[in-house]
Amino acid sequence: MATRSSTPDPARRSERSRKAVLGAAAELVTELGYAKVSIEAIAARAGVGKQTIYRWWPSKGAVVFDAFLAAEEDESGSLAVPDTGDLAADLRSLLRPTVRQLADPVFNNPARGLTAEIQLDPALLREYRERLLTPLLEVTKERLRGARRSGALPEDTDLDLAVELLYGPLYYRWIHGLGPLDDSYADSMVELFLRAFRS
Repeated sequence: MATRSSTPDPARRSERSRKAVLGAAAELVTELGYAKVSIEAIAARAGVGKQTIYRWWPSKGAVVFDAFLAAEEDESGSLAVPDTGDLAADLRSLLRPTVRQLADPVFNNPARGLTAEIQLDPALLREYRERLLTPLLEVTKERLRGARRSGALPEDTDLDLAVELLYGPLYYRWIHGLGPLDDSYADSMVELFLRAFRS
């Protein structure tokens, strides 16, 4: 008859600690804002030592970035762009959730702090590009490739330029606070995007 081992599983304990750190980072940055959060505060909230955090992450920015990614995965599962055959509808369904998130105060303040940190930390910038930005742009370009094949976009559409025109105005408006970020704005951007490439 098999007996249950009483020896602790280090891997399971490490995973619990990792999740506790990410949860604590997400909570604190939402409560206090990015600038006021410290590694010490994250460690205290998670119930781990600072050395545990530094074993896995080189900086506060790296911890908070991982916490953001973990939250995104919990909410949406994975990056995806719909392909219903209706390019305008698909792009609206892509941009509307994006502008809603940018307009959400729970996301807005922490994201601004993290965005500034990403620009100042070359290692964190690489992580951001490799793990979030590049995958997002690639799945978007794949949908636009399908649009080129179906004739919804011209065959000579520059996909690198296209994704910049699609996402760039949203983040420009967000960063500079130039106006509301809502479904109407997202829909207007889709209309202008399609008009630019179909003219």
